[in-house]
Amino acid sequence: MYEVKVLDGGFSTQLALHVGERIDGDPLWTARFLATNPDAVYATHLDFLRAGSDIIETNSYQASIDGFMKYLNASKEESIKLILKAVECAKKAVETYCEEVMTDDRNISNPKPLIAGSCGPYGAALHDGSEYNGWYGSQISPKIIKEWHRPRISLLLDAGVDFLALETIPCKEEAKILVELLKEFPKAKAWLCFSCNDDGKTIVDGTNFQEIAIQCYREAQPGQIIGIGVNCIAPQYVTPLLKGINKEDSTDFIPLVVYPNSGEKYTVTEGWKKDGECYPSHQFVYEWLNFGIRYIGGCCRTQAADVKKIRTEVNEWIKTKNSTV
Repeated sequence: MYEVKVLDGGFSTQLALHVGERIDGDPLWTARFLATNPDAVYATHLDFLRAGSDIIETNSYQASIDGFMKYLNASKEESIKLILKAVECAKKAVETYCEEVMTDDRNISNPKPLIAGSCGPYGAALHDGSEYNGWYGSQISPKIIKEWHRPRISLLLDAGVDFLALETIPCKEEAKILVELLKEFPKAKAWLCFSCNDDGKTIVDGTNFQEIAIQCYREAQPGQIIGIGVNCIAPQYVTPLLKGINKEDSTDFIPLVVYPNSGEKYTVTEGWKKDGECYPSHQFVYEWLNFGIRYIGGCCRTQAADVKKIRTEVNEWIKTKNSTV
């Protein structure tokens, strides 16, 4: 039996429908709303669950103790509580959704949703677009990066997320640091996704994507990395990055993860702008799933409506594959 998990979409894009405020450009990004409007965070999670997401990510991509202390003037204790609030909002949404579908006679695709603790890169907290170039990998001490990541990972795991989403990682150094850090939490599981260039070959620091991704997968403790892949990249650039990782004659299957953005480009000064033709992700679903994708969703500038289209395509693919097994 083939099993594929549908993820959620761009949290900030969907959240904006509830808050009616500008979100991009804020140094805390969506994490600010854990303090100012947690009901909107909960409602955003619920949107994605109703659209068919098997897995929702906590609103903690750009959340950090240091960030809350600096930009909200919060104490350390208050900052910790805000990270825990991210898990609380996701759990509340899952609970509400499960109550809804219990009385639904339809065949529900996602009756038991899971929660991934979102862990964006060190560069995201710098608020200078560093997750799209990874310059700091060779400039910042590995100890500093590891100590920055550790408390958030620990808090998310203690709060009861099902696994971690280590995402938009732009440099090989940070990827290796995270693999080592995971070993401090032997029961933890995570997927590891990279920020990649449009050349179909490299992550944004210039490192060969397939080489570093496979290296991280194999150097992790057995079973800790549940998937490797890419996120926040235009859909049309995904295929060359993933194609060939799982060869037909290989017995070493690696689960893959993909959640592209809308195809637009982000800069700190201009925000999101179209850069050529944008192609919706659902058009590529069949192609990607045949490469070994086991987790698929959307990233920036995608909404619950886009997740619903992905859900439909995934269901049809699974139906076709299982009928031939």
